[in-house]
Amino acid sequence: MNSRLLGLLACLLVLPWSAASAPQCPRGTLTGKVTYVRDGDTIELGEMAIRLQGLAAPEWNEPGGAESRKAMMALVHGRTVRCQLDGARTYDRCAGICYLEGADISELIVHRG
Repeated sequence: MNSRLLGLLACLLVLPWSAASAPQCPRGTLTGKVTYVRDGDTIELGEMAIRLQGLAAPEWNEPGGAESRKAMMALVHGRTVRCQLDGARTYDRCAGICYLEGADISELIVHRG
């Protein structure tokens, strides 16, 4: 067997396994306390990481990242939020729109600068 065919076979064997091993994101409403703030656009409710749709913040190790994380922590850490999840996944995070006291958290952060 030539190396090209072996490479193709290896890809075919790995792809189904990696797709099957990634946990699915739920659809619907999830309500809970924010237990951790990863960065300016990702929060955790219990063990579930949620990427806030409509918001793009620098990672914690990028310029402005520490400030955006602090702003998100001040707003939501330890507070109860309601998230509408659409079943989409971004890396290791589920995507959704989250609300604090009825207000879209992404909009609140943007308005606060």
